[in-house]
Amino acid sequence: MRRAIVALCLIATSLGAVADDHDAVFWLNRMVSAAKQLNYSGTFTYLSGQRFETMRVAHAVGESGEIERLETLDGSPREVIRKDGEVRCVLPDIKTVIIDRQGRRRAFPDRLPMAVGALGEHYRIIKGEISRVAGRQSQIVMLEPLDSLRYGHHLWADLETGLLLKARMVDTDGAVVEQFVFSEVSVGARPDPALFEMRYAAAEDWHVVNARGNETRATEIGWVLGDMLPGYRLISSVKRAVGERDHDVLHLVYSDGLTHISVFIEPEAGGEAASVPSGFLSAGSIGVYKRVAAGHRLMVLGEAPREALRRVADGMTTVAQ
Repeated sequence: MRRAIVALCLIATSLGAVADDHDAVFWLNRMVSAAKQLNYSGTFTYLSGQRFETMRVAHAVGESGEIERLETLDGSPREVIRKDGEVRCVLPDIKTVIIDRQGRRRAFPDRLPMAVGALGEHYRIIKGEISRVAGRQSQIVMLEPLDSLRYGHHLWADLETGLLLKARMVDTDGAVVEQFVFSEVSVGARPDPALFEMRYAAAEDWHVVNARGNETRATEIGWVLGDMLPGYRLISSVKRAVGERDHDVLHLVYSDGLTHISVFIEPEAGGEAASVPSGFLSAGSIGVYKRVAAGHRLMVLGEAPREALRRVADGMTTVAQ
């Protein structure tokens, strides 16, 4: 009888854990849908290392699709407008406009992949407590990495709408690597049209950079990651013209759905590559690892632990085309 009671308790406990996991995934799906399907506007802060910015975001959905505009409110002015599959970044201080195609990595609060269920293979997904962000009740969901190849994530979802109100990325010690958090937000009503207007108009003396590049099939890129990181896969391979050099830069993106690692590969002439030292650099939450291989300069960067960046950089090899 005692064994039967113990067995029933264990079954009940495991069922409770499964239900909780499913509930946590439900909240992740709510965050994904809300960021893409709702109208919202607000002000949020961004923290990364010594970098701290305040930004305003406006997002609207209509018959013509999505439109979104981001604007920095302190420091050097910058605005980013996303519309019709195109991203336009305006940098008035240096009179430059950068035009790119919309990638799979998007801005806060649209930070999660469509297939959130797959994250459970490499993260422990936990439903946390109820908290408060920007004066609104929110549900905390935590994603704890199951290995050393990715950071942890703490997410706060608005109880009423599911919109992501706060996102924190943490290292293995629990220290904050990066954080986004709304200080004020309005959800539901279509934002004032003035919030989507470009504040800075490009003049004739401005430099327009077309960074769209050309999509390249994986079989044609000439490089391969020999030791693929668990959970990561190649999601984008693009050749981009950079500067006035007579060659393109190959840009590869590997992702587990939440973490993205970029690899930039360009040839060097006249033995210049041999003089480039290998090693790590740091730029806030973005880790950077560079090395030289087969007469090319490789730069690997992403919001990922050093071990992941090093394994990607050291694992890149050339293949016959």
